[in-house]
Amino acid sequence: MNATETKTESLVLGGGCFWCTEAAYELLPGVKAVVSGYAGGAVDNPTYEEVCSGNTGHAEVVRIDFDPAQVSLDTLLDYFWKIHDPTTLNRQGADAGTQYRSAIFYANDAQKKAAEASLVRANPGWGGKIVTQIAPLVKFYPAEAYHQDYFRNNPHAGYCRAVIKPKIDKLVKATAAH
Repeated sequence: MNATETKTESLVLGGGCFWCTEAAYELLPGVKAVVSGYAGGAVDNPTYEEVCSGNTGHAEVVRIDFDPAQVSLDTLLDYFWKIHDPTTLNRQGADAGTQYRSAIFYANDAQKKAAEASLVRANPGWGGKIVTQIAPLVKFYPAEAYHQDYFRNNPHAGYCRAVIKPKIDKLVKATAAH
């Protein structure tokens, strides 16, 4: 590998609505791409409508492609606990159902160990009530094109203004304070 090549790793996380999770991870230096999608279900190539029915077993997730030389797996996982409520089973805010569950889908043993360790670090701050699923990633399915970069492409949409923007503003303020 020469000096101009960079290594890319991927991590798949579910923190409720993928639009919110995607927008939050796009703020982090070292994150090369964030792709909204589905994981953890039993149906091949699920559609948004199928996932929203709650019948496929999939969660709304994001695949975070990152440069581990710029941002560590531990940093990405520790950030995960700050951008959603991991204590509410199958719910984030007004979004309810198994498709909105808190989940970490690991691709290998190193990711599994890192996820388990980050949960142990985070759990006291959440009163020991984290219900996040940690499970092997079987398959990631990218969501439909209109879901990708949703907040960036639709900043004036009602959901973006009412839910995502306040969350992002809070993250930006908290990150700037450190």
